[in-house]
Amino acid sequence: MIGRFAAQRRGLIELLQDQGIRDLAILRAFDLVPRHEFLPEAVRHRAYEDAALPIGLAQTASQPSLQALYMELLRLQPHERVLEVGTGSGFQTAVLAQLVRNVHSVERLRPLAIRAREALDRLQISNVAILVGDGTIGWSRYAPYDAILVTAGSPTIPEPLVRQLRIGGRMIVPVGTMDSQKLMMVVRTNESYEADEVLACSFVPLLGRFGWTEREGSAD
Repeated sequence: MIGRFAAQRRGLIELLQDQGIRDLAILRAFDLVPRHEFLPEAVRHRAYEDAALPIGLAQTASQPSLQALYMELLRLQPHERVLEVGTGSGFQTAVLAQLVRNVHSVERLRPLAIRAREALDRLQISNVAILVGDGTIGWSRYAPYDAILVTAGSPTIPEPLVRQLRIGGRMIVPVGTMDSQKLMMVVRTNESYEADEVLACSFVPLLGRFGWTEREGSAD
């Protein structure tokens, strides 16, 4: 099954390089993880397009070049512990697992968390823990984290996530309206945090206590 997509996966790696991704560890991680294993059968033939793809329950698997940019901006190191808010398909989770020591991922929707765990287990990726819950409050049991990735758009920078970063820790989070956001790089300081805008983006709403409400997220 992996061989069937080998040429397409190589094409995606070349595209990531064309998009400006230079970190060899990230490129190798994307090459190692078979994205099609994390997608519904109906869209597997599109697995190595640089596109967001539907995974059910009104959720999407993010565009690979944007995921790679997340990781490059965070300058992840092999010894680090990372929190991922929004497991989704589990593909990004699996790529992160190639780059850092431990990945702790929080997913609001149980069916997605189960599917992601099954895919990770099939690939024998063992340095990932998944929690079903409200990602906006993080996973304090394993804090502090060296880096946090938020994979849905938030109205503000969630304060509980900032508090779960170590001093000097980094977080990438889309902040804005439900329709469009700015990708923000947040760095924890002794007293608070610093935040810089990276680029414009559009993600599904981050639902939870420190994000959008269910009512807001389902509004037309």
